[in-house]
Amino acid sequence: MPIAVSSSSGAPISFNGLASGLNTSEIITALLSAERNPIAHLTNQQTTLEGQHTQLQSTQSNLTQLTFEVQELGSPALFNSAQTVESSEPARISAATKTGAAVGGYEVEVTQLANSGQRTFTFKSPAAADTLTIDGHEISVAAGASIQDLVEKINGDSSATVYAAAVGEAKVVLSTRTTGATGGGFIALSDPGGTLTEQAGLAKEGRNAEYKIDGVAGSSASNTLSEAIPGVTLTLKALTSATGPVTIAVQPPGPKVSAIVTQVQSFVKLYNSTVGAIHTQITTKPPATPQTVGELQTGTLFGDFDLTNFLNTTRRGIYTPVAGLPAAMSSLANIGIGTGKASGSGLPSQAAQEGQLTLDTAALESALQTNPTGVKEMLQGWSKSFQEVLNTEAAPGGTLETRLASDSTQASELSARITTMNEMLAVRQKTLQAEFTAMEKVVSKNQAQASWLSAQLASMLASSASSSSSSSSSGH
Repeated sequence: MPIAVSSSSGAPISFNGLASGLNTSEIITALLSAERNPIAHLTNQQTTLEGQHTQLQSTQSNLTQLTFEVQELGSPALFNSAQTVESSEPARISAATKTGAAVGGYEVEVTQLANSGQRTFTFKSPAAADTLTIDGHEISVAAGASIQDLVEKINGDSSATVYAAAVGEAKVVLSTRTTGATGGGFIALSDPGGTLTEQAGLAKEGRNAEYKIDGVAGSSASNTLSEAIPGVTLTLKALTSATGPVTIAVQPPGPKVSAIVTQVQSFVKLYNSTVGAIHTQITTKPPATPQTVGELQTGTLFGDFDLTNFLNTTRRGIYTPVAGLPAAMSSLANIGIGTGKASGSGLPSQAAQEGQLTLDTAALESALQTNPTGVKEMLQGWSKSFQEVLNTEAAPGGTLETRLASDSTQASELSARITTMNEMLAVRQKTLQAEFTAMEKVVSKNQAQASWLSAQLASMLASSASSSSSSSSSGH
């Protein structure tokens, strides 16, 4: 490993073995590589565990939502008695009802709609303050007021008997605030200042609505009829002379079929998506040699015993009859919930094999119409028992929560082990660095000593040779 010395900034500078000529960095990396393998293994194990934890959390969330749907199926409020009324042409006549309306079908004809009385006036901005008296109610008008000022003043007065509408800049139409026959004496105006002057021949009396119900004539000052059919409120919107009578059908009190069908459809949809997700989890195989985080977290629940057993339990729970009820109305199968028809080969379809449900809406509607009480009792009993199945798995204290807590504990333990091993590896690396640094120093020292000894020996040899040469010269 490099020899570390201090730079002027205080940061260590490393040099590879200058004395020994060895690549100490590669040597230490190779020595530590084998010791890093257990850490890599634990890190992959932790990543896989985190993927499993995420999938279990998703499953628990889905099952919790499914529990809410099942609760709604067993709610008494779902079967609250209500009465419905339908109009064959709601754009002409709409209808509403409360429980207790007279049951049956009614033919309604509208020959005249109720409207308000109207008078048309010429407007002139007053040069001085003016006071209008309309049906005995005084309305003050400021000098120089515009037509909009007057209209807003009238419409904003809660005690006024009329509404005002501006037509251009010089015409105002006053109409009674209520509809209905007015006779000739309506909208009495007194205006000494001359702000408004009635235009002759444009007055329109208010009229009553004229209608027939099952051939019996009636009249109303309003287009909203609250007593024409007992318990039903009709809103007249258009004449029926061109299209013929509008049929109003009042149904007997009972559960609202459409609301129950919608709730059952919602349950089936959520059940199928939840079961489908679990089936995917337990049938997805993990990659043979995972390399990425995504691959490590794929197939973490493959063949999971708990979830496989849970799916089997839910399938049984779907069709288990409710104890104590007549066989004809004791399970979901009696209201059209099943796994669908077999495939062309006569074998169950793939969806059926996964436990996916289908709903025969016509069968459900028929059951609700012929035996609403039986359907209610069956759904309430089934809902209670199926909630127990779901809660055992997904509720607080259930199997999934226990597994999630265990996963969290294991993840924490793995994290602690990885941290400890990394710390030990860091110490090991520093130890190796120190050992190789010391070795380099020893090698460097030995090399220096060897160089000195070589120099000394060379000097001695040179000196000896010189002495020999001198002696030889003296002898001659």
